[in-house]
Amino acid sequence: MQLPLFLYYKKIIESCIDLEYKDLISVDPPKESAFGDFSTNVGMVLSNRLGRKPIDIADDICAQLKNNDNFERLEVRKPGFINWFVPQRVLIAYFPQILDNNFGRVDIGGGRSVNIEYVSANPTGPIHAGHVRGAVSGDVLARLLAYVGYRVTKEFYVNDAGKQMEIMASSLYRRYLELFGKSSGELPSWAYPGDYLIEIANKIVEEHGDKFVDKNQSEWLDFFKEFALASIMTDVKKDLADLDVHHDVFSSEQELIKSGAVSRAINLLNDKGLVYSGILRRPLGMDSEKWEEREQPLFKSTAYGDDVDRPLQKSDGSWTYFASDLAYHMDKIERGFDEIIDFWGADHGGYIKRMQAGVSAISDGKKSLKVKIIQIVRLLRDGREIKMSKRAGSYVTARDIIDKVGKDVIRFMMLTRRDDASLDFDFVKVVEQSRDNPVFYVQYAYARTHSVIKLFMQTFGSEEMPSVLDIDLNLLDMNCDMKLVKALADWPRQVMMAAKNYEPHRIVFFLIDLASIFHFLWNQGKENSQLRFILPNDLPKTKARIMLLKAMQHVIESAFDIIGITHVEELR
Repeated sequence: MQLPLFLYYKKIIESCIDLEYKDLISVDPPKESAFGDFSTNVGMVLSNRLGRKPIDIADDICAQLKNNDNFERLEVRKPGFINWFVPQRVLIAYFPQILDNNFGRVDIGGGRSVNIEYVSANPTGPIHAGHVRGAVSGDVLARLLAYVGYRVTKEFYVNDAGKQMEIMASSLYRRYLELFGKSSGELPSWAYPGDYLIEIANKIVEEHGDKFVDKNQSEWLDFFKEFALASIMTDVKKDLADLDVHHDVFSSEQELIKSGAVSRAINLLNDKGLVYSGILRRPLGMDSEKWEEREQPLFKSTAYGDDVDRPLQKSDGSWTYFASDLAYHMDKIERGFDEIIDFWGADHGGYIKRMQAGVSAISDGKKSLKVKIIQIVRLLRDGREIKMSKRAGSYVTARDIIDKVGKDVIRFMMLTRRDDASLDFDFVKVVEQSRDNPVFYVQYAYARTHSVIKLFMQTFGSEEMPSVLDIDLNLLDMNCDMKLVKALADWPRQVMMAAKNYEPHRIVFFLIDLASIFHFLWNQGKENSQLRFILPNDLPKTKARIMLLKAMQHVIESAFDIIGITHVEELR
């Protein structure tokens, strides 16, 4: 048996139907474990195509399988499901695969190339908690897709053009003047607050003294812009590196515009007949006095599913952010990526349709853009929301979080909810050594497997350490031990579902469920000595259980590598 267990059963179900329909059926665990180990929806998906009732189709297939010894307690459930349990014989035959180094590496990528852009924070200040969540989710998805056979490029888009950069440079210049007593009082409302600009201003003083004092804006603006950008991006890269997040490419919006890529993208759309001169309607809710009704170049994004056509040029003649983003994604398309995935903050949800329309238009429908929205992170301390960071001025920085709890806790906790659901991160709770802390709960399970194996060597000697060739897995308890075997056997399916749906949180959910089963077995051993992992008077059964723990270690380590967690064999 070389296929993952769920695919093995899918092949058997497919042998009972017309192969034309094989890609329509699924084999997954049912919602309630009491119904079986696996379930297939074959009756429902074939009902309309065959013109038959789902329950009748399921009954016919079940009749074909009733004498197949790969199925135990095979039954049909309304409206047309087939449920079954996996016999111990099948699980035992499958077990050696779990110990294989490639276990879980289901090749669904096939060498296809994928570009994943994540973080891409505006380079006007330190990255914050929201960026951290996007950084972790993007990085783990990149690891996951590489694990299943994709060629992955990890990218950071540096928004280093536009008005925001001038505002940052002016804010920095004001801090610079303060150091010479040339500026005082409260910062104007337009300025970026936060002590990080004071730190950068001090660096300028160290390197250049009062060179820029009392100078015209034209003499300092570009320098302050570039100096601030370099300083902030150095800090951003350092923070990301300390989270074990690394990008292959840093693309600059400024360089993109200088290269003429924006003009080229607009010309391409124009040649396709997708750019016209028009007047947009005033957005709902906008004061008519603030709305400037003017003729401007518009992209026909409604032709590709967007709600309204989108402007490409501002009133001052500069390109809109959307125009720059079109050019950036055209660049991705021209680099030949098979798939393009962007991670965006929750405040960019309204931007998705227009960018997907742009990608479809530029590529003539050959490429599509997948956007993952990252919801907010609420930072708490023992249930109470914590104050903003003085260094950032308006938010808690990534550095604040890293220094308090470390990268392993951050990486794990940021995946304990779906990306599109808000997440509470409590600094007190995430370092507690209790079952209510999922990080500790999983790491403790992994550490306990090592402590059991150490006890085995102390009890029987290291020379008795078993291999899969010299154990009798029939000695394992069907009701207890086999629960863990079934959970481990589900690892390839979990990997495939996480990768296909771009849902890295599934890996953490799997680890929590696996740890729960392990801790249950541990507690069963406290109540019944015959269910303990180490049986001093029964070496054969003990060897079988030690082999089970080694399989669990192997799967956990694979999952830890995907989510970027350190293998900690002993917790203090």
